[in-house]
Amino acid sequence: MRLHAQTLFQRGWIMFLLTGLMLVSLPALSSAVTVGDEYGGGIVFSVDASGQHGLIAAKSDMPGHSSGIPEGFFTWKDAQLVCKHCVSNGYSDWFLPNKEQLQQLYLHKSAVGVFAATYNFYWSSSEGDADHAWFQFFLNGYQNLDYKTVINRVRAVRAF
Repeated sequence: MRLHAQTLFQRGWIMFLLTGLMLVSLPALSSAVTVGDEYGGGIVFSVDASGQHGLIAAKSDMPGHSSGIPEGFFTWKDAQLVCKHCVSNGYSDWFLPNKEQLQQLYLHKSAVGVFAATYNFYWSSSEGDADHAWFQFFLNGYQNLDYKTVINRVRAVRAF
């Protein structure tokens, strides 16, 4: 009889612990975000398997321009600076995406929203060498190197 009572107590204790774990993990699951959600000052375009970490794109291209250049266009160096100094929707940790992150942004561009209809080349932070950096053409996904002095558009991103 003593063995039976001890087994029931152990089962009860295990059930109590499992119930507690469920109560802790359910709020975490309900707060998971998905691609296309507005979150953290922008639009989510990449999420890890947990739904708790990923990348957010700014809702629009970076305003401003490099000196002597039309609005919305930046050299590579200025693209990095404008992202680094960006404060948008209460967040100041925006950065210029690398070429892999920019590819993910391209793949999910319909979930993120509006991108430039004309001259829609966007800088990445990835360098090829001292004079070249990677860009992405948002019309067809083409990526290539170009001179850092060429002008392209910029979409800042941040991690969560």
